[in-house]
Amino acid sequence: MVIGITGSSGSGKTTVCRILEDKYKFNIINADKIANKLSKQNKQYLKDIVEQFGTEILLEDGTLNRKKLAEIIYNSDEKRELLNKCTFKHIIKEIKNQIEQIYNKNKKAMIAIDAPLLYEAELDKICYFVISVISESKEAQIKRIVERDKITEEQAKSRLNAQKPDEFYISKSQYVIINNEEIQKIEEQIEKIYLQLQNI
Repeated sequence: MVIGITGSSGSGKTTVCRILEDKYKFNIINADKIANKLSKQNKQYLKDIVEQFGTEILLEDGTLNRKKLAEIIYNSDEKRELLNKCTFKHIIKEIKNQIEQIYNKNKKAMIAIDAPLLYEAELDKICYFVISVISESKEAQIKRIVERDKITEEQAKSRLNAQKPDEFYISKSQYVIINNEEIQKIEEQIEKIYLQLQNI
């Protein structure tokens, strides 16, 4: 069974996936980690991005300058859409490859795809259902982004403003987990969803 985990940046998707992995033995496929891996020097994905955005997005050693690229795409809807189109074809292929590898080892494996752009990439079509993670506190969400990406508060706010609102995720997903910063509360919400799975 494949499920999707989505939500805006800093909402708490990683926390939910960690609980699914540790407590319920889910195999986690992280779209952002795949993108990072694919962007390493001499990978076709990196070549495709450079073709679209130019060598200014590269560091001196030829690797991707993720902060520079983020600065470009979060200041332009057009540039962000261009990157997404370039990224999706590579990431979707790799995610499907990983799912196949997992199932080859265990046909009854439970898999969760952690992807902020799950719907945009149409990955929801390969998921049995989708869980959206919503941060109850925008201040806490911004703080998580600042700490994780080592950017300013203003940059974090700009990133959130460029993303889909919570209502988008809530309206599209089958389940919603509210991240109120209390692990126990998050675990309780996950347990309720997991128990429903047992009846499927």
